[in-house]
Amino acid sequence: MESYEFSQIEHQLAPVLEQHGCAVGQILQILVDVQEIYCFIPNEAITYIANRLGVPRVSVEGVAGFYSFLSLKPMGEYRILFSDNITDQMLGKNKLMHYFCKKQWLEPGKVSEDNLLSVDSTSCTGMCDQGPAALVNGWPLTNLDRQRLDLIADLIRDRKPVSSWPSNLFEVKDNIHRSDVLLGKLSAADTAIKAILDQSVATTLSEIEKSKLRGRGGAGYSTAKKWSGCCASQGLARYVVCNADEGEPGTFKDRVLLNSYADLVFDGMTICAKLIGATQGFLYLRGEYRYLLEKLEDVLTKRRTAGLLGKNILGEPGFDFEIEIHLGAGAYICGEESALIESLEGKSGRPRNRPPFPVTHGYHDQPTVVDNVETFVCVTKIAEHGGDWFANMGTEQSSGSKILSVSGDCARPGIYEYPFGISLQEILDDCGAEDAYAVQVSGPSGTLVSCKEFQRRICFEDLPTAGAFIIFNRDRDMLQVARNSAHFFAHESCGFCTPCRVGTQFQKKIIDKLTNGHGTALDLEELKNIGRIMKSMSHCGLGHTAANQVLDVLEKFPDAYKYKLKKHDFEPSFDLDKALEKARKITGRDDKWAHLP
Repeated sequence: MESYEFSQIEHQLAPVLEQHGCAVGQILQILVDVQEIYCFIPNEAITYIANRLGVPRVSVEGVAGFYSFLSLKPMGEYRILFSDNITDQMLGKNKLMHYFCKKQWLEPGKVSEDNLLSVDSTSCTGMCDQGPAALVNGWPLTNLDRQRLDLIADLIRDRKPVSSWPSNLFEVKDNIHRSDVLLGKLSAADTAIKAILDQSVATTLSEIEKSKLRGRGGAGYSTAKKWSGCCASQGLARYVVCNADEGEPGTFKDRVLLNSYADLVFDGMTICAKLIGATQGFLYLRGEYRYLLEKLEDVLTKRRTAGLLGKNILGEPGFDFEIEIHLGAGAYICGEESALIESLEGKSGRPRNRPPFPVTHGYHDQPTVVDNVETFVCVTKIAEHGGDWFANMGTEQSSGSKILSVSGDCARPGIYEYPFGISLQEILDDCGAEDAYAVQVSGPSGTLVSCKEFQRRICFEDLPTAGAFIIFNRDRDMLQVARNSAHFFAHESCGFCTPCRVGTQFQKKIIDKLTNGHGTALDLEELKNIGRIMKSMSHCGLGHTAANQVLDVLEKFPDAYKYKLKKHDFEPSFDLDKALEKARKITGRDDKWAHLP
C-alpha cells in the first residue's frame, strides 16, 4: 500500500480541515474530501485528522470504516459500482457487470494490478427509472448497455478524467409522467415565505394542523404535532433537518424534487425555521446524489442574494436562517432520523435509543425537526394555498397528494403524482404495466402486493409508502425478489443489535440455500422464526422490517419457495462436495473418487 510523508499529508489536507473549520462534527465531510484526493483514506491521513481535531484515532477510523463509499484501502483511480437493486438486476445488471469485468480482465470486488480500476456492486443508486445504472467515482452512469460500457472501458484505458467524459453518459432525467399540486406550476421562490410573514406563527401552525399533513417519509406522523412539540421543547437552540437520504430501493422521487424543485424544499425548511425559532438548517444529501451538490449550492447562493436566507430574511427583523448541505457516504441506515443526526454530528450513523426523540433531544441534544424532502414541499404549498385547500384532497386520514417512484416491468417508469386514495390498478394502467403479477410498495421494507390485491389503495389507511412502487410481471421469479431483499438488509445492517446483525445474516444464508436448490421445509419455518425475532426485538426500523419481503413472498407466493425444496426434512447449508470444486480443478480430477458420496 502506498505510504505518504507527513509533510505531503499536511500540505494537502490542511486546507481541507480549514475549509471545514477543524470541527469534530465535520469528520465525515472531511473524510469525503480526503477520499476524493487519494481515491481512498490513507492511514497517515487518519492519524493527521485525529491529531488536528484532538480526538482518538479510533474515532476517525471508525467513521471511515462505517460508510460503504469510504475505503481504507486503495480502490483504484476509477471505482465503478453497479447498482444491485432488483430493478437493475431485472434489466441485466449481472450480465453487464460480468461483461465489463471480463473486458477489463478484472474480478468483481478486486482492484486491477496497476491500481487503475475496481468494479463492485452497491445498493440502489436512486436511478431505477433509467437503469441499469452505476456510479463512477461517485458520478451517475445511466441506461448502461454493452456499447456504453465499451466506451467507458476506452475512456479508462486512456486515463481520461471523469470530468471530461461525454455528458450523455451522466444524463439523469426527471421522467415526470403525471403531476398534480406539488409538481405542477411553480410559484416565485418568495411566495410562500411572504405569505407566512403576513400572519402570526400560531396562525401558520394552525393552517398546517388544518391541512392534516402527515410526514411523507413513510411513518406518517402528524407534521403539526411534531413542529408544535419542537416549539414547546426547552433548549439553547433549535434546528431544521431535511432528510434527503433517499436510500429505500426503488425510491427516487426526492432526487427529482431536489433537481427541479429545490426552492420548494428550501422554502419549506425556512418556513419551519420561522415557526420553531431555528437559525440553522441542514440538508442531508445521500452520497449517491453527490452530483446534485453543486447545483443545490448554487440555489442556496441565489437565495442568499435574494434575501431568502441569512440575516433578516425578506426584511423581517430577527428572522435569521442558514442552510448547510451535508453529504452522506453510502449508509441506508442514515435514513432513520436519529442515525442521520449521529451522522450529521460526524459519527457513525447508528440509531439512538428512543425516547427521547429528536424534537426534544436531536442535533447536539437540542430540539430538532427532521422531515422528508416531500414533506417540506407540501408545507410550502400549504403556506401558499392554505390548510383547507390541502385537506380537501386525498382521503380522511391521508390528505394531499403522494409522489410515487414507479419502476420495474412497465412501459413508462418514472415519477407519478396522485391524490391519496388511488388504487394500484389505476397506477398500473397509467404506467403501461401489462400482465403485472406483483407490486412492491415502499421498497423491501414495505409490502409486497399480489395481483389479487390490486384494488388496494395508496394511503395511510391501507398501503402507506415512502414512494417506491416496483412492478413485477408473471415471468419474474419471486424468490429472486426475496433474495435481493435479504442480501440488501444483510449488507445494510449497522450491526448495533444482535437480532438484526445475526438475523439478517441467517435470513440471507437460508434464502441462498433455497435458491441453490438445497432448501427444506424446516428452512421455511426457520425463516418465519427469524422474522418474528427481528420484528419484535430489533433496535430500530431496519431490523423491524428486514423480513417483510421474505415473509410476504412466503405467504403470497409460496410456490416460489416450494418448487426449490428438497424432499427430505433437513439438509446442511454447507455443501462440502461443492466446496471441493476448486481443488478438483487445480488437480485436474473429476472422477467419481474425487467426489463425496
